[in-house]
Amino acid sequence: MDLIVIETVRISRYVKQGSLLQRITPASVLVRSFTDVKDEVQPPFDASLLEFLVCPLSKKPLRYEAKTNELINEELGIAYPIIDGIPNMIPQEARLIRKDPDASVSPAQE
Repeated sequence: MDLIVIETVRISRYVKQGSLLQRITPASVLVRSFTDVKDEVQPPFDASLLEFLVCPLSKKPLRYEAKTNELINEELGIAYPIIDGIPNMIPQEARLIRKDPDASVSPAQE
């Protein structure tokens, strides 16, 4: 599993005006870096939250998959990641999962 590290970095810029070197106000910028830290233990997901959590798109209950540490919406075929024990319920951040081809019957097969 890849880990995203977010840190604040100060950037100072200098501008040459005429013969003077003038410092511009420093800015703070968020920087993301990816690391390959695999030994870090993720906080456990509190499964009792499943009683209250629903998919923000379909409003249907979700299933917790411990192997992938995701909340699964079987109906839509999407998985919401759990990061540091907190479900990321942003639909744009969800991962599409492959549905079982035997479970779905297309209208042409009926």
